[in-house]
Amino acid sequence: MKLHIEEREVIAKTGQSLRQIVAEMGLDSDSLTTRPIAAKIAGEVFNLDYVPVREKDILERSSIRRAMAASGGKVELLRYTDPVGKEVYERTARFVVFLALHRLWPNARAKMGTTLGSAAYISVEDETFSWMRLRREVTDLIAKDIPLSRKMVSTTEAVETFIKMGKTDKARLLSLRTEETFGCYGYEDFLDYYYGEMAPSTGYIQVWEILPAEGGFVFIYPDDAYPDQVAEYKTTPRVFDVCMEGDRWCKLMECETVADLNALTENGKIRELIRVNEALHEKRYAQVADMVCQRGARAVMLAGPSSSGKTTSANRLATQLRVHGKKPVLMGLDDYYIDRDKIFPGPDGTIDFEHINTIDTDLFRQNLTDLLEGKEIEIPTFDFKTGRRVWKGHKFQMQEDTVIIIEGLHALNPMLIPPQLDKNSIFKFYICPLIPLSLDDHNRIPASHLRLLRRIVRDIEGRGATVEKTMSMWDSVRRGEKRWIFPFREQADVIFNTSTLYELAVMKKHIFPLLTAVQPEESCYEQVRGLVKILNYVQEADVDDEIPPTSLLREFIGGNTFYK
Repeated sequence: MKLHIEEREVIAKTGQSLRQIVAEMGLDSDSLTTRPIAAKIAGEVFNLDYVPVREKDILERSSIRRAMAASGGKVELLRYTDPVGKEVYERTARFVVFLALHRLWPNARAKMGTTLGSAAYISVEDETFSWMRLRREVTDLIAKDIPLSRKMVSTTEAVETFIKMGKTDKARLLSLRTEETFGCYGYEDFLDYYYGEMAPSTGYIQVWEILPAEGGFVFIYPDDAYPDQVAEYKTTPRVFDVCMEGDRWCKLMECETVADLNALTENGKIRELIRVNEALHEKRYAQVADMVCQRGARAVMLAGPSSSGKTTSANRLATQLRVHGKKPVLMGLDDYYIDRDKIFPGPDGTIDFEHINTIDTDLFRQNLTDLLEGKEIEIPTFDFKTGRRVWKGHKFQMQEDTVIIIEGLHALNPMLIPPQLDKNSIFKFYICPLIPLSLDDHNRIPASHLRLLRRIVRDIEGRGATVEKTMSMWDSVRRGEKRWIFPFREQADVIFNTSTLYELAVMKKHIFPLLTAVQPEESCYEQVRGLVKILNYVQEADVDDEIPPTSLLREFIGGNTFYK
């Protein structure tokens, strides 16, 4: 069969794997920057051990054969610099780490924790745990270059195996599975799965580090920009504390995993979970309002990544400030966008709309200074249809009891804060849905996945966008927030977790049919499939009537009274 790889034409022999083809082409490498670790064919990701043309393909049509036919023989090689390739690497690294933990401490409970930049926190409940022993074991497993091949077993067999291993979390999750078979990876007596493709062998994990942490350790991945070196690990104690608080809250509410959430849906206790979750959020907003007033702050800078709930958070904080007798006024950084025709494109010819240089920082700093000095200003309005800033005579002057709440992606960026202002006059508020819910102990649901689900639902319900349209922008959004939002979150006075434990069960009915309609040939298929794999295990909850009209979730599923 004729293949097209890296703009070259190659004849694939019967029984020849993609890995062998890559080696023959001279494309394999010791450098993680250039080494292929997986392949994409017609939107679907494959392990490099997959064979494009097998003997049985001559007699019957297989899924791989269909993908090859749909792509016209085009194979895209994925490297660490590709977001999907990076996910393959991280899944493989997790397999190695949990295999090492199983070999050294088979009875310990090891749980995947939060992602901290380019590192992942993993807790270990065992008094004899040693991160140095773990590091040596991981090094040994990588040196052995153990082949990683997915095998299909019956779901019943997988459940029984996990019970024997003491992994009741995985057994409970798989008991919800309707399919009779289950694809997993194993080595010796260890069995596991990470809901996606992995590299061909453990030897691909060449760039990594392990460092000690409270209650466990952190595993550090390669640097995004320079994959052949380990990323610089910067501690983020405030983010870490918020994540640990979320984990404690999960235990308190007896909702640590998707299986727990499903049980609450089945017995009707999810309604209580919603009420308590919403009460917790309201209490937090009230506490933030208390802090703002106790400090005597006149302006709140509210930042957060896409779909974190900034607009609703600004309004709910405003409500709590009114309880203190304040007169809050909402302002948006979007109105300080520079005219689109005045923004210079990057080297690739495109405009990075996430860049701080798209904001008129000089004008904003001057306006903020004037406001806090009691002067009257005229606030601009940005017209997104024309891509230009307009002046509508919107003048404003702060009174003694006024507190302005300024929300936007860049609200914590120091370039927006006039250095001469009294620091106590500005309160920095960072929000993000740091979901503590897990599929099982080894598979935490990424916060970015939750935000992406929120954004897809919102874009479809409120903006008429398609799944493909939203997905096409997501990589750019993620790159922007890593550069312009996350570096400043530790500087916030308060970090607020805007996730709710119940929302996956509620959102499923809004989005699942749309996600499953995406076909393998579409470019966003692999990303969508990752979301579908999570939602497959979530039981849908028809409890919209329980969700209050001011809930953060209402910003995405509709019915938010702040927009009326």
